[in-house]
Amino acid sequence: MEHFEKILRLDNAFEAERMREMLEGNNIPFSIIERTDSALGGISEMEFGWGYLEASAENRDKILKFYSEITGK
Repeated sequence: MEHFEKILRLDNAFEAERMREMLEGNNIPFSIIERTDSALGGISEMEFGWGYLEASAENRDKILKFYSEITGK
């Protein structure tokens, strides 16, 4: 099993879905972790983002390139 690490913060569900499409289309293994805190009314989401993407370090540069293409960041 590959070791995954946090690669980038996702700001919303749209970014997450676009990244999912890109990574699945390029056969890059990953996990998207959504931060949900309905009990706190979204406070952690404002501070830490909607969620984050984990993948192997060897794919970091490819993933960041895809993210830049999607968001312009």
